Parts: sequence; C-alpha cells; structure tokens
Amino acid sequence: MNRFDRVINRKGTDSAKWDYTKNIFGVDDVLPMWVADMDFPAPDEVIDALHARVDHGIFGYTMPGNETEKSIQRWLKKRHDWEIADNIITYTPGIVTALSIAIQAYTESDDKIVVQPPVYYPFFDMPKKHNREVLFNKLHLNKDNRYDIDFEDLEEKLADQKTKMFILCNPHNPSGRVWSKEELTKIGQLCIKHDVLIVSDDIHSDLLLFGNRYTPIASISEVIANQTITCIAPSKTFNLAGLQASAVLIGNDSLKRKFNSVLQLHGLTTINTLGAEAMKAAYTHGEIWLDELICYFEESVLFIENYLKEHLPSVKVIRPEASYLVWLDVRDLEIRDDELKNLLLNKGKLALHLGSTFGENGSGFLRMNFACSRESLKEGLVRLVKALN
Repeated sequence: MNRFDRVINRKGTDSAKWDYTKNIFGVDDVLPMWVADMDFPAPDEVIDALHARVDHGIFGYTMPGNETEKSIQRWLKKRHDWEIADNIITYTPGIVTALSIAIQAYTESDDKIVVQPPVYYPFFDMPKKHNREVLFNKLHLNKDNRYDIDFEDLEEKLADQKTKMFILCNPHNPSGRVWSKEELTKIGQLCIKHDVLIVSDDIHSDLLLFGNRYTPIASISEVIANQTITCIAPSKTFNLAGLQASAVLIGNDSLKRKFNSVLQLHGLTTINTLGAEAMKAAYTHGEIWLDELICYFEESVLFIENYLKEHLPSVKVIRPEASYLVWLDVRDLEIRDDELKNLLLNKGKLALHLGSTFGENGSGFLRMNFACSRESLKEGLVRLVKALN
C-alpha cells in the first residue's frame, strides 16, 4: 500500500479544510477539496525533529540559525540548480504576510500593482486592502489548454508611471502552469525597462510534475535578481502550512533593509520555533518523500483525466505542470457561477473553489485539490459528476 493511500481522519483538529466548512460554505456535510493543503502526514524525519524539539521542553525565544539557512541553500542548489548567496534570507510567518510587507515597504497609497488573473486571490485582495490600484494583465488559455501571457498588454501596464510592483506566480496558481525561462526573461526585461519591482511567489516550485522544470526568475541574471523578491516555503511541499514558516530571498541589500524595517515595525522579528525546526528538517531530509509524492500526484492527475473523460467529457482538465491543484474548465456546461456553487454544495456535497474567486476570467472554471488518497479523490470525482451531469 502506498503511504499516500492512507485515509486519516482530520476532523476535530481545528482543520480549516475539514472543521470549518459550515463557516465558509454554509454547509457541513460536504467533502472539502478546496483549500490548498494535503491530507498526508509530513515526512517522518520532520515529525521526528518536531518530537525531539518538543521533548526538549523549553520554548523560549529562538531564531532560525545558520543550519536553517544552509538547508535552504542546499535545497535550492540540488532541486533547482539555484545557488543563492549567504545572508539574503529573511523569514516571515507566511507568503501572504510577505506580500503584505512588500506592498508596505516598496509602494505607497494609490500606486499601481500588476497581477495576472486568474490568480491566487490575495494577489489582488492584499493590494486593495492597502489602498493600491490593481492592474490586471489577464492570462489567455490557448488551444493547447495552457495559459499564455499577453506581453503587449503587460508592457502597457508596466509602463504606467504609477506602476511600482509586479506580482508573479511561478508556478502559477490555480492553473499549475510553469513559466519557461524565455517567458520569465521577457518579464524580467520589461520590469527592468520600466523600473517595476518583481515579487515572485514560488511556493509551488518544488511540486513539479511530468518532467517540467522550474526557473526562479531571480536566477536568470544579476540585473533581474537585483530587482526581485522571491518567496518560498516548505508549507505546500511538505504540508506544513499550520507551522507558519516561509523564507523571502532578497539579494539587493537596500531592498532587504526596507523589507526588514517594515517587518520590525509590525514586531515580526522571528518565526515560530517549531516552524523553523520543521523547515530545516524538511529541506534536509525530505527529498525521498517528495519524489514519492510527485509520482503519486502524477498518477492522480491521470486518474482525474481518465475518469472525467469517461464520466463527464464536457469538463476539460487543464493538466497541471506543478502543484496538487487541478483547474477544471466547465464552461461548456453553460452554468452560472451561483448555480454551479449550489449544485456542488447541495447536490454533489462537494466543496471546491469557484474559478471566479481567482478573477473575472476564472468564471466557468473550478479548482480542485487532489492532495488526498486515491479513495478520497475518486469519491470527490463521483460527487463532481453527480453535481454536474
């Protein structure tokens, strides 16, 4: 039996995914396949490291030490052939926190920020909360069911004198698209040309499927790196989101000082002790577990494709190149979003993210999380077919 085939009851653990569907969706008898966390335990080595730290029994003030930094450097070099310098890492409780800090550090009220919908909704929600104007460079789904960037429109928006920041999602959430080096180089060159800071959320970069390769935009050239802030975390990779530990890579000293000064302004001078311990253990010992997980995910994607082709062929699967989120095109069903939500929750008893959550051009799509046992995945697909067939 594959280790990922185990079904573990998460109810009663204050799980946002399993215990709060009533608060979020208004119903509590649904199968939750919406929020991006896994139903799998973390690697044994991570759990062992946490046990050892808990058994020590003292939880005073701690700082991520040199070994944590080295574990991140070794991981990026081995997995992605990206060699980062010493002392460029800053730690935050999460990437949305890092995004908020970056907006405060590098932009002012009424500045403009460019995002690429359909995209992870805090990318446009967070700037709006900070009274920044959001410009949408909409991605286009091509005939091969892959999203493309409209570079002409992107340059037009970057050229606006009030545009100060571009938020990149690489790999892209929700579609799972892994941007090519050529695409990223073009983005970098345009941002340099128009003096726009790049904030790159690379949280799904370890979960590469079907032989796809990830390129950190900051690795392309020193000039691009000097204008880029890269956000990474073990949270998606190893299912550690609740431990609240992420890393922000800032090679430009001036940008790093500005970022850290805003962190300190909010009293965010360190991260959770157990989060730091888990990060170090995951990046040091988690590779074999991750390789097995990726194989399991690839099989899950094929299972989804084959199941829907047989039982609900009008739904198109946008094959993810990374992550454990699948983007489903249900536009051929011609169902309004409000009715789609009603059918899923009340007929199918299934909680998914509506595509419109990720922007206007996400309407007519669904995001489904397949980071669960095959048994649970099949149940989710049965419910999807029941809701929409």
